[in-house]
Amino acid sequence: MSNPRAVFSTTEGDFTAEIFLDRVPRTASNFIDLCNSGFYNGIHFHRVIPDFMNQFGCPYAKNPNSPQAGTGGPPDGTFKNLKTGGTERRFGGGNIEDENISRDSNVPGSLSMANTGAPNSGGSQFFINVANNSMLDWFTGGQSKHPVFGKIIDGMPIVEKISKVRTKDDNPITPIMMKSITIQGL
Repeated sequence: MSNPRAVFSTTEGDFTAEIFLDRVPRTASNFIDLCNSGFYNGIHFHRVIPDFMNQFGCPYAKNPNSPQAGTGGPPDGTFKNLKTGGTERRFGGGNIEDENISRDSNVPGSLSMANTGAPNSGGSQFFINVANNSMLDWFTGGQSKHPVFGKIIDGMPIVEKISKVRTKDDNPITPIMMKSITIQGL
């Protein structure tokens, strides 16, 4: 069985990613569950840094100017691990247990879980690398530990375009909204 794909429809255009359900099933299943529930619809990119990454997924960023953007996550609850069939949980503000098992690197076009730096603090926020950010790999010696759970397979010019918009304090001056994320191939 091949991995599912996520089609991201934004106000800047569309792009598609393969989601690594085969390699990081908890992280991928969490993302897929949030997409299928419509959680991401209407949320804006809240952190965009040229030659680094585009960050997205905070529910407070439905308001593109919210001072809380970047601090929120999904509600606590459960979701199905689509590989094992088991039940996984979101806890402590929508966080999931770290899944540091795949050695996919934070290279351009990779999707990676954002977190606070503390263990088990990722939930709904993720970033798309537009540069080689291997210093963020969970398996390197650095403090940042960000597991990769997907890669852009179509539309990388849109991702790069988003990374180069004008910003104030890393927040796009002209808001960039996620209209929807549609999962295909399950």
